[in-house]
Amino acid sequence: MNLATESSTQSDSFVAKEAGRLGEIAIRALERMYDPDRRLFCHCIRRSAQGDLVEGVSVRYTATVLIGLAEHATSVCGRVLRGHHAQDVCGSLIRGLTSESELGEIALTLWAARALNHPDANVALEHLQRANPQLCEAPTVEVAWSLSALVADRASNASDDGLAKQLAGRLLRSFHTDAALFSHMPADATQSAMRSHVACFADLVYPIQALSFYHLATGDTESLDAARRCGQKMADLQGDAGQWWWHYDIRTGKCLEPYPVYSVHQDSMAPMALLALKQAAGIDHAVAIKRSLEWLDRSPEIDGSLIDSEADLIWRKVARREPGKLVRGLQATASRVHPALRVPGANTIFPPTYVDYETRPYHMGWILYAWSDRFAPAPPAPAQAS
Repeated sequence: MNLATESSTQSDSFVAKEAGRLGEIAIRALERMYDPDRRLFCHCIRRSAQGDLVEGVSVRYTATVLIGLAEHATSVCGRVLRGHHAQDVCGSLIRGLTSESELGEIALTLWAARALNHPDANVALEHLQRANPQLCEAPTVEVAWSLSALVADRASNASDDGLAKQLAGRLLRSFHTDAALFSHMPADATQSAMRSHVACFADLVYPIQALSFYHLATGDTESLDAARRCGQKMADLQGDAGQWWWHYDIRTGKCLEPYPVYSVHQDSMAPMALLALKQAAGIDHAVAIKRSLEWLDRSPEIDGSLIDSEADLIWRKVARREPGKLVRGLQATASRVHPALRVPGANTIFPPTYVDYETRPYHMGWILYAWSDRFAPAPPAPAQAS
């Protein structure tokens, strides 16, 4: 098992050490999160007065974990799945798909099936085709997952090049060239009256990843250019301490509301997108990735880390001490009136010092994916004899 592979981002000893530590925490957490009777991972582990308790189950999160596990040795899979085989767990997900399944569940299940080279991957593909991801009302994130599901693992036969081309086109139409950001909903989908200008960090990460994969599969330069420009915008907007902020204005290309800052963005989602971009374009965002992990190791907002050594878990986020999502809603509303308008005094009235004591399996799955050998550089070619 090699969870801290050699890559440009790991040339720094801190990053290499951190990647290895994160991988081991993820494996141990996933062992606690798996329900062998239902062959599903939980929705979350949440801290309560009774302790850190497992809650619910999630098809999406199970599929995401399988995507991560597909990059690792059988021994890791057996440990996490308590002796079950990843192929069997994936088969259960495929059999569970119906005409009522949400696009995100279908896309992630297909991605897992293709990553594992599952014999019934074509069944998952048929579900995706019937869901019409090139047309249906679904967030940009789910369209990006659908594209990644079709192109991330070219060795699999369960693919549809025509549909992949349509999905890449849909993502590109949702790219705002002046801001270098993707919209939260595709350009041809129904938009929110008050929040159509707001994109979240996930709306950047997953299209960058999907379009980078698409370029690697097809050589499409327009996809690569959009991924490259959005990746650079991400890096340009990164916080002084390495934070990946939460909400952005697709009209101006500026941060709209920084908090919460999610641990999954810091240790896996941002790295896996930027590393996919490096594979596709050779662009190295090693400094941004290192700073991302440094924030997780010590967040100035809480003067500590979301990595809890005693609980052996990584907590979900640092957020404002506010009722509900008040500041995000107010900032979206104010900026809708005028792009320059902001609610003043947010950091003073609602300081970002709250820790969300919850952790989810998809976070652990993306850690296993981001720091796998998939993103290791190819070994140098042997020298030619003269």
